[in-house]
Amino acid sequence: MADSTPRLALPLIAAGQAQKELFHNEALALIDGLLQPAVVAVALNEPPASPAPGQAWIVGDAPGGGWAGQAKALAFWTEGGWRFVPPLPGMTVWSILDGLPIRFDGAAWTFGELTGRRVVIGGVPVVGTQQPAITTPAGGLIVDVQARAAISAVIGTLQRHGLIAT
Repeated sequence: MADSTPRLALPLIAAGQAQKELFHNEALALIDGLLQPAVVAVALNEPPASPAPGQAWIVGDAPGGGWAGQAKALAFWTEGGWRFVPPLPGMTVWSILDGLPIRFDGAAWTFGELTGRRVVIGGVPVVGTQQPAITTPAGGLIVDVQARAAISAVIGTLQRHGLIAT
């Protein structure tokens, strides 16, 4: 049997293990920092001087001091000291200072980028996947026909994206 969980390395209690409360409490401390995490700041390389229990940060790319060797990790302060969790692809935290979600893409933390296939508001799709480019009028003798076709294409695209009613 493994001694920790596969994704977040939460400690597991072994059968017959002495001082089970230590492992249980460590797991709870990690879970407390990971459930709906919100960070005070992002990309700091040195730990703050006076952290409060429950506060969290995203460690920068060149950490030192008590954060040495923890580049890009989620760091949170507990009564027992620093806890670190290496980021996993898709991990998302909230930046309190910026008021934005921050997501780890497997290589770096990205600010405020929302990704998806479409946006639905009130049950109505308002933005879908990108459509092909609209042909630009070229001028010449049939400018009016080309201009009307371009305007119709723009209106059709806006309607398909739900930005204007059909």
